[in-house]
Formats: sequence, C-alpha cells, structure tokens
Amino acid sequence: MSTDLDRTRPIWRQIAAIVQARIEDGTYPAGSRVPSVVELSTEFNVAASTAQKVLAHLKAEGLVRAEVGLGTFVEPPAGSS
Repeated sequence: MSTDLDRTRPIWRQIAAIVQARIEDGTYPAGSRVPSVVELSTEFNVAASTAQKVLAHLKAEGLVRAEVGLGTFVEPPAGSS
C-alpha cells in the first residue's frame, strides 16, 4: 500500500498521524503489533531514522509500547482494563 505524503510538512508527523488513525479505526487493535522500523521504512519509502522517530513519538503519546526483542504493540485505550 503506497501513501502519498506532502513533502512540505514533516514526513514523520504525517506517518505518525497515519499510524495513529489506523490504531483509532481498529486496523491495529489494542494488543496487536504495529509495523517495525523496517516495515514502516519500506511502506512509506523513508529512512529508518524517520520510522524510528514515528515509533518514538507514538510511544511518548502513550499509544504504543515497545517490548525488546518482540516489537511494538498498541496500548489499550486509557481507562480500559
């Protein structure tokens, strides 16, 4: 799946917004794994450092958690068990 990005705005923010929308619409449900740095880099044709910035931002926002050696997973919505 190819997504056109607006090259006049920060690419990492646009990708983060796309991944966040996928979390919100259930494409990536709570507890599921989100794409890795390599997968994001390939899908959006960006550098690995850009993909790392996307995942770091989503983690800082509390949307995902990283598990060493396993990947990055969607956090359940706040207030749910």
